[in-house]
Amino acid sequence: MMPFKFPHKGEKALVMGIINVSPDSFYRESRCTTVDQAISKAKGMIKEGVDILDIGAESSRPGSVSISEQEELDRLMPVLAKLVKVTKVPISVDTYKPVVAQKVLQSGASIINDITGLQRFEGMAKIISQYDAGLILMHMQGSPEYMQDQPQYADVISEILEYLQRSIDIAISVGVDPQKIAIDPGIGFGKTDSHNLQILKNLERFKELAKPVLLGISRKSLIGNILNVSAEERLEGSLAAIVFGLIQGASIIRTHDVQATQRTIKVVQEIIKA
Repeated sequence: MMPFKFPHKGEKALVMGIINVSPDSFYRESRCTTVDQAISKAKGMIKEGVDILDIGAESSRPGSVSISEQEELDRLMPVLAKLVKVTKVPISVDTYKPVVAQKVLQSGASIINDITGLQRFEGMAKIISQYDAGLILMHMQGSPEYMQDQPQYADVISEILEYLQRSIDIAISVGVDPQKIAIDPGIGFGKTDSHNLQILKNLERFKELAKPVLLGISRKSLIGNILNVSAEERLEGSLAAIVFGLIQGASIIRTHDVQATQRTIKVVQEIIKA
């Protein structure tokens, strides 16, 4: 397991590079259908200065259907086995399944990125505690298969804050290191465009939870709907949203575009420091 730490207040935001080893992720350029493809993409991101590599084997795009633990492991483990030999960059695995989490942490992953915020399967938090791993807690309403079927909130920001506080409490109650927890409001996960815009506009509110905030907006449908463009044409829109998030204190940016995001962060943070 590679050492890592989430950034504290005032430290440079980290860039988390997305590597999808699922065949049906929404952005075609992010899909890696072979181990060599995934390693090549990871090496490219490392060259561009990525701070964390985030590997996912199960698509969580709207309408996607979950896969078995074994299928997820079959996709993940060959990539992870090679990746830990070629880099010291901390590796995060995007999974909500305890069996998968245990296997990848045993094999050198440092962080678990749980889209269900520990609220799907009991026992997930305990595994993360046992391995002293990092943890990203995300909010999602419903499941990927149905999450975009008319999501509703009375107060979207307050409800997400309550959900994430509950997730933090679950983690800490079984001994997860509070310094190794980050939160993600879950742009696009059971939210309309209006909800997503409210989250972005009020991202500063999430600092109330006293955890580093991850922003995952890269090439998402919100950007496509604003600009009326495909996923392949959403870079500028994504960077605009990232700038807005950084100004409000986002600490981790999850992205498909490492170099462009690192450069964006550098400029924004120099302005903030001036």
